[in-house]
Amino acid sequence: MTQLQTQIKTDTWITATWDEYLQILEQPNFAQGRGYYFNQQMRIEMAAVGANHADDNGIIVILVNLWGMFRGIPMRLFVNCSYRKTGIREAQPDASYYIGERVKLAPRGSSIVNLDENLPPDLVIEIGDSSLGDDLGQKRILYEDLGVREYWVVDVQNAKIIAFKILSNCGSERITESEILPNFKIALLEEGLKRSRQQDNTEVGNWFIEQMGR
Repeated sequence: MTQLQTQIKTDTWITATWDEYLQILEQPNFAQGRGYYFNQQMRIEMAAVGANHADDNGIIVILVNLWGMFRGIPMRLFVNCSYRKTGIREAQPDASYYIGERVKLAPRGSSIVNLDENLPPDLVIEIGDSSLGDDLGQKRILYEDLGVREYWVVDVQNAKIIAFKILSNCGSERITESEILPNFKIALLEEGLKRSRQQDNTEVGNWFIEQMGR
């Protein structure tokens, strides 16, 4: 195992060239990892996804999907999709959405989404359990430069959601209501997340639908 491969096992950002990053991704030992590249640094997340992470990811996309269906908003969801700006940056968020008219421009195909040819998603969601600090830090800056419109981070440990809108100058700003999903209050989604700790998905979904009808 090379020194670079040993460093990757620590699940932190490490300095690497783009070619080194691609070579690591081709190694069988890292085939199941989630790759990120930004500012000449790479991160391969190798930790297995636990039940809490998977459960939160599931309920979040269920509720966001319900909102789109109930409001008649065109949406296309991608789970664990990789987005690549060749030689510059790459990300593989837990969930991402193309919304509204841009659904028609959502990428298709079996390969990594090439951002030299495709638009980035409108909304990116990361589920932060062991990676929360990084999700709020380096990854947030990565998604600012990637050009997404909103970035939401789920704090698994505390059942909270920290949402940002991406500004035109590539900065970001905290929001309590989504701008790309009109009238969608982050507090409502957070309440659904908290309810999921005690209720199953159907119960939470039915409650959520009742709230949308008010």
